[in-house]
Amino acid sequence: MFSYQLYSSRNFPPTADTLRMLAAAGYGAVEGLGGLYATPEGLAEIASGLTENNLVMPTAHFPIELLEADPDKVIHIAKTLGIANIYCPWIAPEARGTTAQEWNALGARLQKVGAPLRGAGIGFGWHNHDFEFLALPDGTLPHTALFDGGPDLEWEMDVAWVIKGGADPFQWIKDYSGRITAAHVKDIAPAGENANEDGWADVGHGTVDWRALMAALRGIGVKNFVMEHDNPSDHHRFATRSIASVKSY
Repeated sequence: MFSYQLYSSRNFPPTADTLRMLAAAGYGAVEGLGGLYATPEGLAEIASGLTENNLVMPTAHFPIELLEADPDKVIHIAKTLGIANIYCPWIAPEARGTTAQEWNALGARLQKVGAPLRGAGIGFGWHNHDFEFLALPDGTLPHTALFDGGPDLEWEMDVAWVIKGGADPFQWIKDYSGRITAAHVKDIAPAGENANEDGWADVGHGTVDWRALMAALRGIGVKNFVMEHDNPSDHHRFATRSIASVKSY
């Protein structure tokens, strides 16, 4: 299923117009983020927007603060929108730690966070950036320590960030084949290009070998492929060009 991370369109309100644009572009799904459904009004607007545009939301991001403070609210939102898998997308630098033990403890913290979600039949895991693949002073990779501490954590693999962290995505796909339940599909511009878009590119128009990567991810059973661009200057261009590319892979 080709989905779209609504974070990509945060600078192009309103969300109702984005949902209509995505449906017209050929998307069948979107991935949500916490701020969109934080209030009852926002939740109702997203629910109606999905229905009106024949879209589904199989995956979503929620901040760790809400996941810990009010899991019942998270479960209610998920059940209302039909979310099957939730991912924690980020943690502040001061909360990450600088040792393997601290990253392992973060994994244990996330393991605990996920317990009520798993009990409600909702998958839960982590979405990476590049910093998980930058070795700690003792040589440990934070990603490894985190997942060792959270044995039941799923992984939404942001492949481009893995590459930015200097790691081989194909090896990580192989090594974590049992954990990866979704993938962020975004592209990296050639060095020195797209500076106004923070060096990112529309999918299929950058340097990432998405044809081979999608084959590898499909080979381990991944079905949710989420288009994302962290700072597009034109979200319609990004959405339409990207889905056109992936449909050819």
